[in-house]
Amino acid sequence: MLTSLLRVLACGSVDDGKSTLIGRLLFELGTIPDDVMRQLERDSVRFGTTGGGMDYALLVDGLAAEREQGITIDIAYRYFQTASRRYILADAPGHEQYTRNMATGASRADLGILLVDARKGLLPQTHRHATIASLLGVRQVILAVNKMDLMDFSQSVFGDIAARFRVFADKLGIGRVTAIPVCARDGDNVTRASERMGWYTGRTLLEALEAAIPAVDGAASPFRLQVQHVNRVGQDYRGYSGTIAAGTVRPGDTVVNALARTEAVVQRIVDMAGDLAEARQGDAVSLTLDREIDISRGDVLVAPALPERADRISARVIWFADTPLYRGREYLCLFGPRAVTGTVVEITNRLDVETLAEEPVRELKLNEVGRASITLNQPIAFDPYRLNRDMGSFILVDRQTRNTVGAGLI
Repeated sequence: MLTSLLRVLACGSVDDGKSTLIGRLLFELGTIPDDVMRQLERDSVRFGTTGGGMDYALLVDGLAAEREQGITIDIAYRYFQTASRRYILADAPGHEQYTRNMATGASRADLGILLVDARKGLLPQTHRHATIASLLGVRQVILAVNKMDLMDFSQSVFGDIAARFRVFADKLGIGRVTAIPVCARDGDNVTRASERMGWYTGRTLLEALEAAIPAVDGAASPFRLQVQHVNRVGQDYRGYSGTIAAGTVRPGDTVVNALARTEAVVQRIVDMAGDLAEARQGDAVSLTLDREIDISRGDVLVAPALPERADRISARVIWFADTPLYRGREYLCLFGPRAVTGTVVEITNRLDVETLAEEPVRELKLNEVGRASITLNQPIAFDPYRLNRDMGSFILVDRQTRNTVGAGLI
């Protein structure tokens, strides 16, 4: 019986072998259909970098530009399962210019696989990815030290890299680090123990994934539903639709509009299959209430503990744009389905991803992480990000270009 879902992010610097590791894992689990394997053989000849052998990275790098350049550009999601668990695995780009893509994958991850090239050790991008992953709530990391064959499977090389990363991870508050020496191309320590690294007696990558702890079930948290759509069918049906961000709801429960503080009782819970006796975190549902109260797209239905309300917030900001983030600039801030105008009134500091020191600055540049205060033209209802990822995060959008320029964590 499949007992849980684990969301996994694979990240690291360019050419560390993330896509190869994921492709090899999927191959050894037997999840690749025969027609895809035949296509892989043809693509390995045309695009491969393994000297004629199978290039398992091509199972994940699906864009033409990725194959031609030999790099990962976009997030690639892969779904697989074992006898005990389902997985959603995101292969994140390694290049610094695609940091925004990596942050997207980390925002939903329970665990991160951080690839390191044994020849290069820890790089600035390694620290950047580890820092962003930790800020976005990832508290478990598998450190996969790859290409051990190119370092003669040296135990001392692996031990030094693992020890230095653990020191850095402790500073970030990453509480669980599993370091594994691998050769992704050949499958060493991916799903089976490596005969060429007999000195290593720890878990394989697959065993470490199976032993990982999923995120705490948010169904026990206070109920939160961000209203995405007010659904009217005829004169007698008005449903408030959205995906439950936390908690559990049942007919008869009292819910509150978090901003207006008006309340009503849930009459029905409806999904595509019909009426439900209960809905939990992650379920997409419509609620009907015993009386009409003022609820619009972007409002939040909650119970029993109320979230905070504010028209000024302090947040960690990950900046994605070439044009820096300045004080005084206005942006469209999207809190789930709710869109409000925000003005940056203060930039407190920038986080040095190498030393983790907080440095006073007046602006944030591309791919930098800092702390800012933002005033909003309308109040919002929120929970701190550490308590609820959905209720405590937002994105910043340029009002002229409509480009996403940053991500914020309250």
